[in-house]
Amino acid sequence: MNQADPAPTGRARGHSISVCLPARNEAATVGAIVREIRAELVPGLVDEVVVVDDDSTDATAEVARAAGALVVGQAGVLPEAGPGSGKGNVLWKSLHACSGDLVCWIDADLRNFRADTVTKLLEPLLADDDTVLVKAGYERAFEGAPTGGGRVTELVARPLLSLLFPKLADIVQPLGGEYAARRDALEVLPFVEGWGVELGLLVDVVERFGRDAVAQVDLGTREHRNRPVDELASQSLAIIATALRRAGLMQFDGPTLELIRADLDGNVDAELVEIRERPPITTFPAYRAAHP
Repeated sequence: MNQADPAPTGRARGHSISVCLPARNEAATVGAIVREIRAELVPGLVDEVVVVDDDSTDATAEVARAAGALVVGQAGVLPEAGPGSGKGNVLWKSLHACSGDLVCWIDADLRNFRADTVTKLLEPLLADDDTVLVKAGYERAFEGAPTGGGRVTELVARPLLSLLFPKLADIVQPLGGEYAARRDALEVLPFVEGWGVELGLLVDVVERFGRDAVAQVDLGTREHRNRPVDELASQSLAIIATALRRAGLMQFDGPTLELIRADLDGNVDAELVEIRERPPITTFPAYRAAHP
């Protein structure tokens, strides 16, 4: 971004804008992202940069604060809602921690972040009042080469959308963590607490506001931290459970599911996978008082 090509001003169009980074143990990358946003977009387009720290055990909070972010610990946000866990819990709480009527979420593990990511995500919301959610489209870089979507996207989410929600099959990155949306839409939707949050929000926005309420923008190639394959099974199970629940094919009584792993020696291990959902945040009086 340069002086000859300034970002559109949110407040000039009647909006306040929050950029939020949900973060857990992202000290290596969160500072550079916050500094980039503040240097290029504050003041002007963005009113605040908020990092919601999900009980990090490294220096994530200190690094983000030193870079200029407002840092909020998730445990202290709406404590009357009771404890929660997972990325979706942090995103849900970020609605209370942020003040903007437009919220832009950015993953805190990006290695090649540019401030125009935020600008591109917000432009459709500023240009069209009927747009509710803007998803980032991009190619993932894995081991130095573009791969389309991530592994869970290609092997789990894309087949599920094609089978159960075909009108969403054209969404390039249904699980992508970079997206922007209107507060007044987000606050009336439930949030899956764990890894199913992105898929759940996408399906719920379309169910409530229509397919035309979702836009996509091209962000080129993104470099995230790639998780080991053995960590992807729990993420996949949460996404499958969310899709089956949203399609009305299965309901689940408990807050977690068991992911069973077995080896050839007969050892069996069960990992609990979070599938709870937070209710619409407007059901909490403290939220309504803070965000009338």
